Amino acid sequence: MSETAPTETEIRTTPLDALHRELGAKMVPFAGYDMPVNYGLGVLKEHEHTRRAAALFDVSHMGQARLKGVEATAALETLVPGDIRKLEAGRTRYTLLTNDRGGILDDLMVTQMGDHLYLVVNAACKEVDFAHIRAEIGDRAELEELDDRALIALQGPMAADVLARFVPAARHMTFMTASELHINDVPCFVTRSGYTGEDGYEISIPASAVEGIVRLLLGEDEVTVAGLGARDSLRLEAGLCLYGSDIDETTTPVEAALNWVIDKRRREEGGFKGADVILAQLADGVTRKRVGILPEGRAPARAHTEIQSPDGAVIGEITSGGFGPSAGGPVAMGYVKKEYAAVDTAVNLMVRGKAMAARVAKMPFVPHRYVK
Repeated sequence: MSETAPTETEIRTTPLDALHRELGAKMVPFAGYDMPVNYGLGVLKEHEHTRRAAALFDVSHMGQARLKGVEATAALETLVPGDIRKLEAGRTRYTLLTNDRGGILDDLMVTQMGDHLYLVVNAACKEVDFAHIRAEIGDRAELEELDDRALIALQGPMAADVLARFVPAARHMTFMTASELHINDVPCFVTRSGYTGEDGYEISIPASAVEGIVRLLLGEDEVTVAGLGARDSLRLEAGLCLYGSDIDETTTPVEAALNWVIDKRRREEGGFKGADVILAQLADGVTRKRVGILPEGRAPARAHTEIQSPDGAVIGEITSGGFGPSAGGPVAMGYVKKEYAAVDTAVNLMVRGKAMAARVAKMPFVPHRYVK
């Protein structure tokens, strides 16, 4: 998920726009779309409800596409460091689009569906991402944008119980698997995934049918609607990056502590954008690293807060920060010089001109609860 500040003339809406307003959503411009930041419960209660039961998020602003053709996998591997060739049918993988300098153009989800790859990219990047993919792969594969589909995320420990009432097969899916299922007789594409650290599903639905399915799910006692505010606090507690804040074209996967996306074969063979830079960093190290930060006290440290060493030297910057309701206090992440990246290292955060004590912390701040 990424942030931008579009002009009024650029604002688009999702197929659920009228329903958001009916449900009392506070709407804000986000990634070129009018999106709900929260509803009547408020961000805190929406966050807590997601952790306790199940919440439904509209993520239809994300870019969905199919990459088709016999060379689709090989073509995509020239653009991402993940091992797409090893991906079995019905499996999903998180990976990164990289540039020639090793920077991150976007993060995305790739699902192997046998006759095509299903891609989900960030909303603010989707036009650039799709143009980049087309330009780089040429006629080796065909990229089909799915503009006629909506996308929702049902997240929380009770998500499986809820969805299984309408499609029992959903209960037997595991984390990062995918299946084509019918919900209320509507053909849907379901992945057991999400960006909250909780169990749950992302469901791609024909735009014309999405409102009916959302109303169906909201009719279950365990489910409430939730907006971008809760989505952000949930992913921050889960230690998950926000594109445009925690990762961008100036950060490499190694600096971002995303080494795990680069599989053994790709490390040995390379062959992706920026491989020379990224593989050298894997071998030799980097000068800065993304880390978790736990401020002492109750005051949160927001993005762009300066991080200093105990003796006052500038060593980095917060990229995401706020109050973590489930963590019980402020949480943050950011980049620091490598010599300060060890867990429990003492640092100071410059908040409103005053040094606030903090320490480097292991992420996630709240344990992931994926079903594997």
